[in-house]
Amino acid sequence: MSPPPRQEEGHRPTPDRKALRLIGDRVRKRLMQDPGAYRVPVDSAEIFAFADFLDAHECAHLMRMIDEVALPSRITRTADPDFRTSYSGDIDPSDPVVRTLERRLYDLTNIEPTWGESVQGQRYHPGQQFKEHCDWFDTNQEYWKHEAQTGGQRSWTAMVYLNDVEAGGVTAFTRIGVTIPPQAGALLVWNNNGPDGAVNWNTMHAALPVERGEKYVVTKWFRSRRWGA
Repeated sequence: MSPPPRQEEGHRPTPDRKALRLIGDRVRKRLMQDPGAYRVPVDSAEIFAFADFLDAHECAHLMRMIDEVALPSRITRTADPDFRTSYSGDIDPSDPVVRTLERRLYDLTNIEPTWGESVQGQRYHPGQQFKEHCDWFDTNQEYWKHEAQTGGQRSWTAMVYLNDVEAGGVTAFTRIGVTIPPQAGALLVWNNNGPDGAVNWNTMHAALPVERGEKYVVTKWFRSRRWGA
């Protein structure tokens, strides 16, 4: 996850464009056929929501797991110390609840299981936030050399809210005016690219500051091919 790339209008090579277009077609077809899917009514980004994707027991279990691994969140590059102030950490992939969650996501999206990154948990205390950023990788940056060798560009993001938040903590897609409040067990899925396979700037988003209470989410990112070294 990166802050807004610099020189937004500059050219960005898209070496995985064909693969991203094909993945987008496959996932879009699967989600559009799912009776539980709600597509956010915007033309400039593909964002889907599912209520009650996880039950209360699963959410509580995952929140406890996040508490066990959470450390101050890191970011690829930024000079702003307040850019990402949450806690986060990868959670145990062998845990039965995590394995069930991943199977559901693979079935839902129709993406190859080996193309998914580890599930990451995030926790936000009052005042904590994650400012506007992209989930896709900026191919003009030095870190892309590593990502190109370990799965390539990110395709889709899946994020599950684990609790209701007393106030604040809204997910804001900042460039298209879409805001989504946390709802325990609800899943958001979005395509980080356009139908043509090019990165979609309209998927820039932010976790707005929590005002009261805490916010827990789990996130899984999918790549354009097999993930890992």
